[in-house]
Amino acid sequence: MKRQFYLLAGLASLALGGIGILLPLLPTVPFMILAAFCFANSSPRLEAWLVEHRIFGPHIKNWRNRRAITRRGKWSATVAFAVSCVIALLFVKPPWNLIPIAAALISGSWIWTRNEPDSEKSPERAPAHKE
Repeated sequence: MKRQFYLLAGLASLALGGIGILLPLLPTVPFMILAAFCFANSSPRLEAWLVEHRIFGPHIKNWRNRRAITRRGKWSATVAFAVSCVIALLFVKPPWNLIPIAAALISGSWIWTRNEPDSEKSPERAPAHKE
């Protein structure tokens, strides 16, 4: 039962991440990271496919190894938050527009506290330590 739950949650996360490719305000990579986590608990084959994916794989590995988000990812998320804040200010009447703005500020500030991956060094190319 637990395995089926993780499989369904992984497929749902994968679908939401896929929709996020088309909708700029829906994040893609966090849903792919969640899908990889769910697949790790339900389907090793789907997990391996997602972790080795040429686009999403590096982001998933960065998160798993160092809880890292690339600087480009941080800026993209911040811009998406800013756009959602502007949309909230334009189309939603106060005080309801303050809720997404507060959420964006909290989420955006959390993202900037995460590590950044070592872009120059990958595990395959890292120099050997001399002792």
